[in-house]
Amino acid sequence: QVTCIEVVEAYVERIKEVNPLINAVVKDRFEEAVQEARQVDKLLSEGPGDDSLEQKFPLLGVPLTVKEAFSLYGMPNTSGLVNRRNVIATSDATVVSRLKQAGAIPLGVTNCSELCMWYESSNRVYGRTNNPYDLQRIVGGSSGGEGSVLAAACSVIGVGSDIGGSIRMPAFFNGVFGHKPTAGVVPNDGQFPNALGVRSSFLCTGPMCRYAEDLEPVLRVMAGPGISKLKLDEKVSLEKIKFHCMDHDGGSIFVSPVDKEILLAQKKVVEHLESDLGVQVQRVAIHKMKYSFQIWSAMMSSKDSEGQEAQRFTDLLGDHGKPVWPLWELMKWLVGMSSHTLPAIALGLTEKVVNLNLSGKAKLVSMGKSLQEEMEALLGPDGVLLYPSHPTIAPKHHSPICMPFNFAYTAIFNVLGLPVTQCPLGLGSEGLPLGIQLVAAAYNDHLTLAVARYLEKAFGGWVLPGKV
Repeated sequence: QVTCIEVVEAYVERIKEVNPLINAVVKDRFEEAVQEARQVDKLLSEGPGDDSLEQKFPLLGVPLTVKEAFSLYGMPNTSGLVNRRNVIATSDATVVSRLKQAGAIPLGVTNCSELCMWYESSNRVYGRTNNPYDLQRIVGGSSGGEGSVLAAACSVIGVGSDIGGSIRMPAFFNGVFGHKPTAGVVPNDGQFPNALGVRSSFLCTGPMCRYAEDLEPVLRVMAGPGISKLKLDEKVSLEKIKFHCMDHDGGSIFVSPVDKEILLAQKKVVEHLESDLGVQVQRVAIHKMKYSFQIWSAMMSSKDSEGQEAQRFTDLLGDHGKPVWPLWELMKWLVGMSSHTLPAIALGLTEKVVNLNLSGKAKLVSMGKSLQEEMEALLGPDGVLLYPSHPTIAPKHHSPICMPFNFAYTAIFNVLGLPVTQCPLGLGSEGLPLGIQLVAAAYNDHLTLAVARYLEKAFGGWVLPGKV
């Protein structure tokens, strides 16, 4: 009905219109995108009339944005680190290359937090990204620019990565869909920083989209041959899913209590599932979830099976240059002289403290392993857990520094290796997005994706900012 050039130009205009307010796209490639759209139209006009093009290029002409931490040829690849500000990608990350080969057209790269290790997307290279529903609110991190650009209707599909909730938190705060696949299915190559040692099984690359139905085709392309590990061709009967529900983590001292509005949204989901599908949603209380933050921290800094130490964050901050001394950087920050953000400096400081208590760390790693077994047993081949995406709706800028560990609600599932879909549930009383995490056992991504499509129909999914 419309040409590819019309689609791409419409998205380019939309970005030009709203990006000055949200600061989500940090570098564009509009001219190249328009040229690529012309080539798509030429291909369609000259190509065969059958569906062979659709099979060869499943994402032909679809506008795409990419988190700046991923290599996209000719685009910057700094991850918000000042001493990388002249780094330009000379190749594509594996997932980016696959999406381009499937016909998607990249419009540009989007903002992230410094070194992708904080849940507010702000850095000393590109500044801060704002939430399209309220510019005074955060977009989450580290794939925050991606969440913001999708929510503002500036892109159709996006590439995010997630080691502690970096796909799901931005998807939640910005009211879009985000999927953290089962660990080891989608390649992580071509992003900076990449995970080494034990963390390589916690980091996941996945799709972010406005519409639930787009998650699966994008995931198929991103995973390539790895998709055979998932059961995406299995038909899902929603009535046969065993639904479990947990309202909060059990009351960790490190994490905020869950907002009443988020609890109410979750209650409505439970009621809808029970009345519409005739299922019984089982309430569960998994005691170890109370220690989510501690388990995640311990497992993130543990040695891998070959005894290799986890990479230190302070080494990443230096990026092959001079070592960074967090205490010295804090002194510099206080007088406005540091090139690092306060959360990055704070993480460098806490990293040293975490490694002081080795016996406590070993206990927590073992607790994580036993929690993983408990979760797999609970969920089994047909279970889905409903769990809050975050304890609060999108907070105001800078406020995460007061509650730095709230990301534990998403992070725990990284170290457990489970697939999770963040699903929007409309807007709350302040006009900010609500949402829920859908969790399944490893390799059962098809269950969470099916439930996300179902809940989108029931609760309306993504809402255009400013529409209310």
